[in-house]
Amino acid sequence: MTSKRVGLWFLVVGASAALTHVLAFALAKDWMLPELANAIGFSVAFFVSFFGHRLLSFQDTTISLLQSLRRFSVTAVAGFICNELVFMLLLRGFGWSSMAALLLALVLAAGQTFVLSRFWAFAR
Repeated sequence: MTSKRVGLWFLVVGASAALTHVLAFALAKDWMLPELANAIGFSVAFFVSFFGHRLLSFQDTTISLLQSLRRFSVTAVAGFICNELVFMLLLRGFGWSSMAALLLALVLAAGQTFVLSRFWAFAR
Protein backbone atom coordinates (compact mmCIF):
# COMPACT_ATOMS: atom_id res chain seq x y z
CA MET A 1 0.00 0.00 0.00
CA THR A 2 1.36 3.44 -0.84
CA SER A 3 2.46 5.84 1.86
CA LYS A 4 -0.20 8.35 0.75
CA ARG A 5 -2.93 5.76 1.10
CA VAL A 6 -1.65 4.63 4.51
CA GLY A 7 -1.55 8.26 5.62
CA LEU A 8 -5.07 8.93 4.34
CA TRP A 9 -6.55 5.90 6.07
CA PHE A 10 -4.61 6.73 9.23
CA LEU A 11 -6.20 10.20 9.23
CA VAL A 12 -9.71 8.84 8.59
CA VAL A 13 -9.44 6.15 11.27
CA GLY A 14 -7.68 8.51 13.67
CA ALA A 15 -10.36 11.17 13.20
CA SER A 16 -13.08 8.56 13.79
CA ALA A 17 -11.36 7.32 16.95
CA ALA A 18 -10.77 10.91 18.14
CA LEU A 19 -14.45 11.75 17.59
CA THR A 20 -15.42 8.62 19.52
CA HIS A 21 -13.02 9.64 22.31
CA VAL A 22 -14.41 13.19 22.45
CA LEU A 23 -18.04 12.00 22.48
CA ALA A 24 -17.42 9.46 25.25
CA PHE A 25 -15.50 12.13 27.20
CA ALA A 26 -18.32 14.65 26.75
CA LEU A 27 -20.87 12.15 28.05
CA ALA A 28 -18.75 11.18 31.07
CA LYS A 29 -17.12 14.47 32.15
CA ASP A 30 -20.09 15.78 34.13
CA TRP A 31 -20.16 12.64 36.27
CA MET A 32 -16.50 12.22 37.18
CA LEU A 33 -13.09 13.85 37.25
CA PRO A 34 -12.04 14.98 33.77
CA GLU A 35 -8.96 12.75 33.93
CA LEU A 36 -11.17 9.69 34.45
CA ALA A 37 -13.55 10.80 31.69
CA ASN A 38 -10.50 11.03 29.42
CA ALA A 39 -9.62 7.44 30.31
CA ILE A 40 -13.19 6.35 29.49
CA GLY A 41 -12.96 8.11 26.14
CA PHE A 42 -9.64 6.40 25.41
CA SER A 43 -11.03 2.98 26.33
CA VAL A 44 -14.00 3.30 23.99
CA ALA A 45 -11.95 4.79 21.14
CA PHE A 46 -9.30 2.07 21.45
CA PHE A 47 -11.49 -0.46 19.63
CA VAL A 48 -12.37 1.95 16.83
CA SER A 49 -8.70 2.73 16.42
CA PHE A 50 -7.36 -0.82 16.52
CA PHE A 51 -9.83 -2.38 14.12
CA GLY A 52 -9.79 0.62 11.79
CA HIS A 53 -6.02 0.63 11.58
CA ARG A 54 -5.78 -3.15 11.28
CA LEU A 55 -8.40 -3.37 8.53
CA LEU A 56 -7.74 -0.10 6.68
CA SER A 57 -4.59 1.85 7.52
CA PHE A 58 -2.20 -1.09 7.75
CA GLN A 59 -4.11 -3.81 5.91
CA ASP A 60 -0.92 -5.11 4.31
CA THR A 61 0.60 -6.10 7.63
CA THR A 62 2.12 -9.56 7.75
CA ILE A 63 1.89 -10.09 11.50
CA SER A 64 -0.94 -11.93 13.19
CA LEU A 65 -4.03 -10.26 14.58
CA LEU A 66 -3.05 -11.21 18.14
CA GLN A 67 0.50 -9.93 17.76
CA SER A 68 -0.68 -6.62 16.27
CA LEU A 69 -3.27 -6.31 19.07
CA ARG A 70 -0.55 -6.76 21.69
CA ARG A 71 1.74 -4.28 19.98
CA PHE A 72 -1.03 -1.79 19.33
CA SER A 73 -2.09 -2.01 22.98
CA VAL A 74 1.41 -0.91 24.01
CA THR A 75 1.35 1.82 21.35
CA ALA A 76 -2.10 3.03 22.40
CA VAL A 77 -1.24 3.06 26.11
CA ALA A 78 1.92 5.06 25.34
CA GLY A 79 -0.24 7.48 23.34
CA PHE A 80 -2.72 7.70 26.18
CA ILE A 81 0.02 8.44 28.72
CA CYS A 82 1.19 11.29 26.48
CA ASN A 83 -2.42 12.42 26.05
CA GLU A 84 -3.21 12.31 29.77
CA LEU A 85 -0.04 14.18 30.77
CA VAL A 86 -0.66 16.96 28.25
CA PHE A 87 -4.35 17.02 29.19
CA MET A 88 -3.59 17.37 32.91
CA LEU A 89 -0.93 20.03 32.30
CA LEU A 90 -3.26 22.15 30.18
CA LEU A 91 -6.30 21.58 32.40
CA ARG A 92 -4.75 21.88 35.86
CA GLY A 93 -1.55 23.80 35.14
CA PHE A 94 -2.79 26.36 32.63
CA GLY A 95 -6.50 26.42 33.43
CA TRP A 96 -7.70 25.47 29.94
CA SER A 97 -11.23 24.17 29.50
CA SER A 98 -11.41 20.39 29.57
CA MET A 99 -12.53 20.16 25.94
CA ALA A 100 -9.76 22.44 24.60
CA ALA A 101 -7.17 20.55 26.65
CA LEU A 102 -8.46 17.23 25.36
CA LEU A 103 -8.41 18.31 21.71
CA LEU A 104 -4.80 19.50 21.84
CA ALA A 105 -3.74 16.41 23.80
CA LEU A 106 -5.34 14.17 21.16
CA VAL A 107 -3.50 15.93 18.34
CA LEU A 108 -0.12 15.66 20.05
CA ALA A 109 -0.58 12.00 20.91
CA ALA A 110 -1.66 11.18 17.33
CA GLY A 111 1.80 11.78 15.91
CA GLN A 112 3.42 9.45 18.40
CA THR A 113 0.77 6.82 17.75
CA PHE A 114 1.27 6.99 13.97
CA VAL A 115 5.02 6.43 14.17
CA LEU A 116 4.72 3.51 16.61
CA SER A 117 1.83 1.97 14.65
CA ARG A 118 3.47 2.26 11.25
CA PHE A 119 6.89 0.98 12.18
CA TRP A 120 6.14 -1.45 15.00
CA ALA A 121 2.53 -2.39 15.87
CA PHE A 122 1.51 -3.10 12.27
CA ALA A 123 4.96 -3.61 10.77
CA ARG A 124 5.27 -5.35 7.44
